Amino acid sequence: MIAGVDEAGRGPLAGPVVAAAVILCEGGIPGLDDSKKLSPKRRAALEEDIKARCRWAVGLASVEEIDRLNILQATFLAMTRAVEALGSEPGEVLVDGNRLPSWRYPARAIVGGDALHPCISAASIIAKEHRDHLMKAAARDYPAFGWDRNMGYGTREHMAALREHGPTPHHRHSFAPVAQMQLV
Repeated sequence: MIAGVDEAGRGPLAGPVVAAAVILCEGGIPGLDDSKKLSPKRRAALEEDIKARCRWAVGLASVEEIDRLNILQATFLAMTRAVEALGSEPGEVLVDGNRLPSWRYPARAIVGGDALHPCISAASIIAKEHRDHLMKAAARDYPAFGWDRNMGYGTREHMAALREHGPTPHHRHSFAPVAQMQLV
């Protein structure tokens, strides 16, 4: 059993970092690709198919964990939580990127893996969709920040709202643009 792992949300100023782990079903899922290359409609359809047919799990690291640990260690924590939530130990884990958490099972980091390995592509889709849903929910409480459109990234709209309203509980206070707003 090979599990693919990818994350969503390392760069934004707000929200958790989300990782997903996927063990593909027999025969795979046609049309898998890096989540960033898929339209929102196609990504949502693939997410539904993956969830219905494959073994998958999601792991999160909260804003508080990101601020306490740093984004890399929080990402590793989210990845570990996702793999452990699969319910059975994989024979190997393929991770998109160039670094790995310390795990007890064999693992490989693969740069561009979300475009090369279907199990990582599936994890990329699950992680992105899950994080997008979380940010859209947070946008209902904080509409000025535009998180339903920018997913927490530091867009012009988000930065203007940050200057006007200050950081929210969803903001990563250790990230420079947010930390600088607190000093003003």
